[in-house]
Amino acid sequence: MILVQEEDFHVDALYKRLLKANETGAVAMFVGFVRQFSDLPNEACQFELEHYPGMTERNLQTIVDEANARWPLLDVCVVHRVGRLSVDDQIVFVGVSAAHRAEAFQACDFIMDYLKSRAAFWKKESQGANSHWVEANDRDEVSLARWES
Repeated sequence: MILVQEEDFHVDALYKRLLKANETGAVAMFVGFVRQFSDLPNEACQFELEHYPGMTERNLQTIVDEANARWPLLDVCVVHRVGRLSVDDQIVFVGVSAAHRAEAFQACDFIMDYLKSRAAFWKKESQGANSHWVEANDRDEVSLARWES
């Protein structure tokens, strides 16, 4: 399941979707939040994500397909929010079920690395009257590189 939506999501419901009776040995999940990115504690921060409907979902499906090709997975669920978000809002859920924990952990980590670096989202941070588009950073590229070999 891949969803790109403005609405918040319920982790418990997504977790339950990943369970496959008599097959699931492990579920690995990641939930990402909007964090405070201003050094000024009283500065209101907002985060805005834009995407191209259809293109973004196809892009995410390609990432999930690659994970399924690398590991024997039972199910994968990716939910990514778009629109205006505030500090402490949930922004992304990635969940993977597999027969064994190693595959679930690795696939979840792989999907997050590719999602962070290659998914078709555009992010803008706003602090008071100032705003800027977020660019990929070197740390994300280093994380992604470990999956290339």
